[in-house]
Amino acid sequence: MGGREVVDLDRAEAMRLVAEAPFGRVVFTRNALPAIRPVNHLVDEDGVIIVRTRLTARLTGAVAGNSPVVVAYEVDDIDPVRRIGWSVTVTGLARTVTDPVRVAHYERLLRPWVGRVMDTVVAIEPEIVAGVRLLARHRR
Repeated sequence: MGGREVVDLDRAEAMRLVAEAPFGRVVFTRNALPAIRPVNHLVDEDGVIIVRTRLTARLTGAVAGNSPVVVAYEVDDIDPVRRIGWSVTVTGLARTVTDPVRVAHYERLLRPWVGRVMDTVVAIEPEIVAGVRLLARHRR
């Protein structure tokens, strides 16, 4: 098995891959330490990442209040055998969506993937988007 070539993705391509992926991992702060939760998501027409969670979830507690909170969001699709694929990390500001019209809109579009009530919508506005594609390096 040869090495891998790492190719940087531009912002548009990275966000397109995030939008096409079914789930990712949100990274937030819990008790001054990093915490990670897998979630499903959608990317809205403005490029904002939308996730649904529970009012009692740790993520909701981290973004509660009027001030946005910095989070990271990671999405990838890497073949574990061939070791090729892509990975994107988005860093941005997360806020709880409170407008009832927007909440209802996102609730219609984004169905939870777990069997729990998801009564809170969180929006992540991408500030920093970094992505790479892992390609097989062909021997000559």
